[in-house]
Amino acid sequence: MTSSPAVGSSVVRHPWVLRQHVRSVLEFYYPNALDDVYGGFVAQLDEEDGHLYDGRTKHVVATARFVVTHCIGVRIEGPHWCRSAAERGLHFLLDYHWDDDANGFDWITAGTDPEDRTRYCYGHAFALLACAHAASIGIERAQKGLERTQRVIRDRFWEAEHGLPIAETSSDWSAVDPYRGLNATMHLCEASIAAYEATGESRFLEQAVALAELVRTPTNPASDHGFVWEHYTADWEPDWAYNRNDPEHTFRPWGYQPGHQLEWAKLLCLLDDHRDEAWFLERATELFDAAVEYGWDDDSGGFYYTLDRDGEPLVTDRYGWPIAEAIGAGALLATRTTSPRYWELYDECWQYARENLINHRYGNWRTGVTSEGDSIDPRPRPAVEPGYHPIGNTFEAMRKLERTTERR
Repeated sequence: MTSSPAVGSSVVRHPWVLRQHVRSVLEFYYPNALDDVYGGFVAQLDEEDGHLYDGRTKHVVATARFVVTHCIGVRIEGPHWCRSAAERGLHFLLDYHWDDDANGFDWITAGTDPEDRTRYCYGHAFALLACAHAASIGIERAQKGLERTQRVIRDRFWEAEHGLPIAETSSDWSAVDPYRGLNATMHLCEASIAAYEATGESRFLEQAVALAELVRTPTNPASDHGFVWEHYTADWEPDWAYNRNDPEHTFRPWGYQPGHQLEWAKLLCLLDDHRDEAWFLERATELFDAAVEYGWDDDSGGFYYTLDRDGEPLVTDRYGWPIAEAIGAGALLATRTTSPRYWELYDECWQYARENLINHRYGNWRTGVTSEGDSIDPRPRPAVEPGYHPIGNTFEAMRKLERTTERR
């Protein structure tokens, strides 16, 4: 393991510095996360010293994210082991998370044995994302896996009536949960963009644009500051009461999440790279600006986890992933506009990460900190964040900066 290079201020606008940061995060997980017993990876590494605290539990999202991060390692000409690591993760995803009998991905395995076979669109979206990234670097089986995953998404999750996906079904696909959600839709949009970039096939771009329509206008234009709500009924009407008593839920907390508004801003900027529609950039700017205005703590920095409908902080913990998303979205918006505020926020987010989130002994990012500055312990839940947000957003910033430099 190596420590992260110093980040903060305008130095993080240099592609070389960003490339080294990606390497440092990857080196925290490799080879510590390699599972030599069951194959694939394990994500349950202690964030402070890297020791393995659960070597058996494997979440499909974590497996897919390992594939994505190591494919990015290949794309930036990182460590030589990135390709074999990506191949290892993809094979586990397609061989052990995949249920041949039901034709779908299991949510959690214990070793190689299924533990939770609930079918989530969120998990299948990440499987599509992993296959897309693997296809982009020419890994064997990736294209076949991409096509198979896309068929499941269209056949089992896609609702033509709404042009949006269901979120969850039973293991045999017989019972569809009435819940519909922003999170799964967002990550399926992300995966569709990646699939388009990997294959050049317009069907994936069309799918991404259809999904992005969900955030084209605010959920409640008369109030709520232009945000998009997280939870919906089966008819895609806002469900204002869903998880009202569970504001710290891992995947579906009540309230507005500034991090998701930032993530959508990034995705709209990526769509703007591929299609000339004015609303992409306009809406990205609105979402980003609102997230910063209401979600950023002006006193101690960082984004609140959730906001109530009045824009007031609800859960004040500061997770790392919204900071990473602000870095990615900020870099994309900064290169598209003349406003200096996007670079200023980009720099400020890197500074916050350096002071509060990055473990400089090993290079990884911590899950986050409380409002008092104490580290958030992700246990006992299965880990799903093996560096995916910081690596992915650093990569987006890096490649945008490289392209901008080339045009000068």
